[in-house]
Amino acid sequence: MDQVKIIYQDKDILVVDKPSGLVVDRSETQTTGTLENILEDEFNINILRSGIVHRIDKETSGILLVAKNTESLENLQAQFKDRKTKKEYLALVHGLLESPGRVEGGIERNPVKREKFMVSEDGKEATTDYEPISSYQFSSDSFQSVFNNLNKIQTRKLEKQNYGQFTLLRCFPKTGRTHQIRVHLKYINHPIISDEKYVGRKMYRLDKRWCPRLFLHARKIGFYHPKSKEWMELSSPVSDDLKKVLNIFHE
Repeated sequence: MDQVKIIYQDKDILVVDKPSGLVVDRSETQTTGTLENILEDEFNINILRSGIVHRIDKETSGILLVAKNTESLENLQAQFKDRKTKKEYLALVHGLLESPGRVEGGIERNPVKREKFMVSEDGKEATTDYEPISSYQFSSDSFQSVFNNLNKIQTRKLEKQNYGQFTLLRCFPKTGRTHQIRVHLKYINHPIISDEKYVGRKMYRLDKRWCPRLFLHARKIGFYHPKSKEWMELSSPVSDDLKKVLNIFHE
């Protein structure tokens, strides 16, 4: 199992650390090279959805819960439906956020750009809590290093726009809508760094100069073991590529 690391496993469940770039579910357009394929080929998990209890986006890294048998799958799916589980993500966002908060807003598919989602009164109920961990700002040296080919006018424009101010958040989605955290943070004008779908074209090009991919990591998950009923909390360390991004602010 080269593409994912095992965080925990027993005879009923498997908890893996998914890298960014790996698609979770098979589809008509991608029938191979997914987490589903890996679970079937490497672990012989041949139940519904290859035992995958929930999903995270292709670009997102981090912890994912898998059931090894149908009974465990049904139990864990019910826990998600009844909101008995707990999930925590790390996100680096544009702008400064100083206080914890909550975003409540229904989410539905964007009728014009079908690959995107949006906050809408007609959307499915969605709630995300967030809590700032720390704030960051480019030093003069790091700013010049990252944007070394910009002229003085372009540099001053970025500085006036406050590009270079960021906040690292802990995010706690209370529901499990597609792109939920990404859409909600965009909705409050603090989009995630290098989010190609929601940060905006110009901002995305700037972000990619120093952050190679979406800065969103599924850090923790809590649930009741489907057989023992014991409460479990497991975590995934921040991936090396995201650590390198944060290190830029200390150079």
